[in-house]
Amino acid sequence: MCGVVGIVGKSDVNLQVYDALTILQHRGQDAAGIMTCQDGTLAQQKGTGLVKDVFRTRHMQRLVGNMGIGHVRYPTAGSSGPALAQPFYVNSPYGIGLAHNGNLTNAEQLAEDLFKTDLRHLNTDSDSEVLLNVFAHELQLRGQLTPSEDDIFAAVAGVHRRAVGGYAVVALVARYGLVAFRDPHGIRPLVYGKRDTDKGVEYMVASESVALDVLGFELIADVAPGEAIFVTSDGQLHKRRCADHAELSPCIFEHVYFARPDSIMDGVSVYKARLRQGENLAEKILRERPHHDIDVVIPIPDSSRVAGQALANGLDVKFREGLVKNRYIGRTFIMPGQQERRKSVRQKLNTIELEFRGKNVLLVDDSIVRGTTCQQIIQMARDAGARKVYFASAAPAVKYPNVYGIDMPSAKELIAHGRTEEEICQEIGADWLIYQDLKDLVAASAEGNETIAHFDCAVFDGKYVTGDVDQIYLDRLEAARNDVAKAKVGRKTERPEATLIGLHNDAAESH
Repeated sequence: MCGVVGIVGKSDVNLQVYDALTILQHRGQDAAGIMTCQDGTLAQQKGTGLVKDVFRTRHMQRLVGNMGIGHVRYPTAGSSGPALAQPFYVNSPYGIGLAHNGNLTNAEQLAEDLFKTDLRHLNTDSDSEVLLNVFAHELQLRGQLTPSEDDIFAAVAGVHRRAVGGYAVVALVARYGLVAFRDPHGIRPLVYGKRDTDKGVEYMVASESVALDVLGFELIADVAPGEAIFVTSDGQLHKRRCADHAELSPCIFEHVYFARPDSIMDGVSVYKARLRQGENLAEKILRERPHHDIDVVIPIPDSSRVAGQALANGLDVKFREGLVKNRYIGRTFIMPGQQERRKSVRQKLNTIELEFRGKNVLLVDDSIVRGTTCQQIIQMARDAGARKVYFASAAPAVKYPNVYGIDMPSAKELIAHGRTEEEICQEIGADWLIYQDLKDLVAASAEGNETIAHFDCAVFDGKYVTGDVDQIYLDRLEAARNDVAKAKVGRKTERPEATLIGLHNDAAESH
């Protein structure tokens, strides 16, 4: 999962893009990048690490211009390093920089077509670079010295015809403007808004509405599935549906885990969806165990807190913060390897023994993926003196890998893959385990926007909405995503990459 942002303002936007990336930091902690444009010159700074580590004052002084895009990344398939930090850049046509959240399921075929047919060179194995080159090629086919909105939208339509998967994109076309578009299924989120200033209207697009809120932009709408937004350098907004067959099928795992609770996605309040997840889970517990002996509900911070509060209220039992989080440790879901993940859990969480000792505790998490984290936390609860430890998941069992931009483990590394609920309970060491039913999870989100026909629930039910994912594809994914493969890739610590690129061929900043 990644986070993207794009702004067209009336003055330098570098600090605003930086602030937006810090707000979206939860969506990726591996790398960050910003690209701005002034008078046709594109300036860029990107590198591995958190936003605060990648950018310094000297970088911000160089990142000038009233248009800018930014990206925070976490790696998929174990790939990492400065070369894969975004945005990516091509000089033809016009000079284009692009940042992308999601994953193309036909990236390999597209890469081959780009080389053999479009005669374009790819420098990495990133599907984001593939997407950039497809967009650039489709735009170049228009053959215009100055691209119009029709040319931009035709190029996006060409991307939709060729690319398959989940993608939310922001791109800068040097001199001309900001382009943003979303895949025809709307799997990955993207919103846009505006802000009135003394100098005129400014526009912003971002992965989550919370970034708009904090920067003072008014949310206009979600970018519709298959829709493109084009904001010219002088602040004129154009939009158009560019896909022939578009139907909204947003990723429901955003509501479970990734998105901030103060975001609104496709008209659904993430906070309200998580409240309803807790309420529905409480109803299931009361059906299955009407005479339960739960003394206290304790959430595993942070993403399960809202559901946990609603769950405790529905059960009429105490809700307590029994686990304290070290906020300077990254999200364990995004950790690259099992050993690093195991180590980080103990560094990340500590128990308040008073809330566990002698009690029957119901721990609540947003989901169970590998089982590594909850297994350790259950043992921590026992070490703190809990009499019994029950475990509740606000989401159904995760049985299948995600192929649309969430770097979930290979199927064999998912604890629920091929196991019964009882076997999972035994594996994690709980006295009792309960999962949310899929219909209740869908209902929790659908209640916020009844116009959504269906959600992408592939990690739970194995039904991939793009229709092109078969066992051969999943087997290739298995080989790329398992921890052995990731260990071979390894992780490098390198200094951020800085470049200044544009029509005037300015030299890159030396480090």
